[in-house]
Amino acid sequence: MRMLIKIFIMVAIILPYSLSAKFLIPMDDKQNDHLKAYGVAYSVLKQGVKVDWLLNYRGGSFVMDAYEGIKRECLLKNVTYFEITSGQYNEILAEIDNENMDVILLEKAPEMAVYSPPSKLPWDDAVTLVLTYSEIPYKIIYDEEIMAGELKKYDWLHLHHEDFTGQYGKFYRSYRNAAWYIQEKKDQENRAASLGFSKVSLLKRSIALKIRDYIANGGFMFAMCSATDSYDIALASQHFDAVHPVFDGDGYESDYNKKLDYSQTLAFENFQIYPDPNRYEYSSIDIPPSDKPLSLNAASDYFSLFEFSAKWDPVPTMLTQNHSQLIKGFMGQSTGFNRSNIKKHIIVMGETENTDRVRYIHGNYGKGTFTFFGGHDPEDYRHYVGDPPTNLDLHRNSPGYRLILNNMLFPAAKKEKRKT
Repeated sequence: MRMLIKIFIMVAIILPYSLSAKFLIPMDDKQNDHLKAYGVAYSVLKQGVKVDWLLNYRGGSFVMDAYEGIKRECLLKNVTYFEITSGQYNEILAEIDNENMDVILLEKAPEMAVYSPPSKLPWDDAVTLVLTYSEIPYKIIYDEEIMAGELKKYDWLHLHHEDFTGQYGKFYRSYRNAAWYIQEKKDQENRAASLGFSKVSLLKRSIALKIRDYIANGGFMFAMCSATDSYDIALASQHFDAVHPVFDGDGYESDYNKKLDYSQTLAFENFQIYPDPNRYEYSSIDIPPSDKPLSLNAASDYFSLFEFSAKWDPVPTMLTQNHSQLIKGFMGQSTGFNRSNIKKHIIVMGETENTDRVRYIHGNYGKGTFTFFGGHDPEDYRHYVGDPPTNLDLHRNSPGYRLILNNMLFPAAKKEKRKT
């Protein structure tokens, strides 16, 4: 009986209404649940069905063949969809051909990895929250898996509030006596020793280099919060000690800022680092500084997305698909990026207008790409240590969370654009 049920489900999934029928999943303000819509698109790809991503058409809508299983999934997840004929789709394609729009073919669901420690730290991760809510599967990996060469198994890698400098998140001043901080420091030191490193900073430096090699070989890396600037700092300081003794027990170079090698970094240059353990800030990259957030407040803090040419710049166009070009700001240990510290070849995709604050950037390295997104949680303006996770049932149409999911689908895109 179970076998018959499985056969029925499989037939329902692969049997279309007709060869001409299509499903349109709109991603404008008519969509009931934008976040789960990405989950549907991923699920469809996982089943071997290709998806057309309509860039700049109704907020970046999706079109696919009309299978019974897809209809059922949309209904179960409360995702808005419309059935259209091939003739109606041809009309849409004609409109796309004449406007700043394009069609990108999504072919294969990417294998997802999230770099996260096995211990439960007293904060959550926006990416794991939204992947879980959207029902998109991912694997948790950490230093052991990366050192064992397992990165090559994955198409997409996410880094969040990790500290690649070996300074334990620079929580020393406020939390050095907290039980979770003491345990985390011990766990990190034990892990470094078990992997053959005398200090945590040396292990994290090696991890940063292996991730850079992963990108160079064609991987897609997406980072948020402190995993953005701390990552480039680790690369720039890889040939000398820039870690204060309270973290690693030995001395550090007095002329550390003069020794930074910006040729080793992915996105940032000409920055200065702050080894002071009592300063809750890594470097001059973060703006406004985490220890001096200036006058930012939730009511007035917004950033805007750039509009790109869909036909000539499909990559940044994909990464900025949204139903709103104005995104609510949100803070993190690394909130924004100082424009003067961003390398010239980096694509700026989101900024706070008339300021030096850049929020969302993208670049290439070797055969792969990386995207940095400042801030911690798009729907929690000031997320403090110990705060409860965000309930995404209350934010199913979040423009900020959509930017994360754009990055998740990006590796599924066919290298050559679909003919319209």
